Amino acid sequence: MLTKVINQPLPVLASRRIAFIEAGWHGDIVEQARLSFLEEVSCLGQDASCVDIVSVPGAFEIPLHARLLAESGRYAAVVAAGLVVNGGVYRHEFVAQAVISGLMQVQLETRVPVLSCVLTPRELFEGEDQHRFFFEHFRIKGKEAAQACIATVASLESLSRSALSQQR
Repeated sequence: MLTKVINQPLPVLASRRIAFIEAGWHGDIVEQARLSFLEEVSCLGQDASCVDIVSVPGAFEIPLHARLLAESGRYAAVVAAGLVVNGGVYRHEFVAQAVISGLMQVQLETRVPVLSCVLTPRELFEGEDQHRFFFEHFRIKGKEAAQACIATVASLESLSRSALSQQR
């Protein structure tokens, strides 16, 4: 299905890597995105060893790390995963907005795609059912992020090749 969307073979990321930034808050849940991301990258024909994992304390620290990684020139894409929850204080919405806006700003300014698995549920209850829901949901989001990441890298490479051929 992914190859149909981009209508060409998937890229092999031999010379450039993917950075995966993972926030530490609610780490047992957030790590599910990383694990399923790595699994799906492999299923898409990439060597999962092309992914560098960067751990940060919380979601608020993600945009700066994403910026520095994108500016390094080593990465074809940056993926961010975190969970910003409503702990009864209104500021979780401000944190979530700052993180997502920061990630968008990074990709627009560096021209390196930045994909988000930073989720902000309205509420996070302490019950086992709620924990299991987010645990499983992050597995889904990690897989979707891998698919979007590889498709985006392929699309940008195609645009770059097309622009080069038009310049000639």
